[in-house]
Amino acid sequence: MVGAGAVGEEKIGGLLRAGADVWVVAPRATERVRRWAEKGSIGWEARRFRAADLRGSFVVVAATSSAELHETIFRLARRRGVLCNVVDDPGRCDFYYGSVMKRGPLQIAISTAGLSPALAQRLRRQFEEQFGVEYASWIEELGKTRERLFAKKIAPERRKSLLHRLASQRSFEEFLRRRKRAVLGAQE
Repeated sequence: MVGAGAVGEEKIGGLLRAGADVWVVAPRATERVRRWAEKGSIGWEARRFRAADLRGSFVVVAATSSAELHETIFRLARRRGVLCNVVDDPGRCDFYYGSVMKRGPLQIAISTAGLSPALAQRLRRQFEEQFGVEYASWIEELGKTRERLFAKKIAPERRKSLLHRLASQRSFEEFLRRRKRAVLGAQE
């Protein structure tokens, strides 16, 4: 990772959540990036980028304020066979970060192939409103029910029909009513 400002921090967080070993080169870093480095969650060298920094790397993400530096990083990465993502510059990306909405096991990823990250973020916010936190519990319940159905000797078409009915909007609304009754019952 080259750059450790607000945008770099966001990318570093995503890399950490994905289980990546992250090494950061940046003269300055946000407080959160500094804490990650202090805890040993990432490596950080407080200095400017050098060509040798790409040695042994699989991926490089460039998130600085310098277009010139981004061009240099992209060119060097290409030469060395390192995948590169220059933030907010689709022409200098071998891959794009999607905008991801998560509700427990439910994940919805949105990508505009780097053409409009702002649109991807707006759509993610819309999905976050449409699919509230209660979806995480409902999906866990669906998974347990599915497991029980597969353990029974049921004709595949019948099982498929039941699973589709359980995943319906009506079933979700019933789940919400049961949940509300349980909360109200616990308060009495």
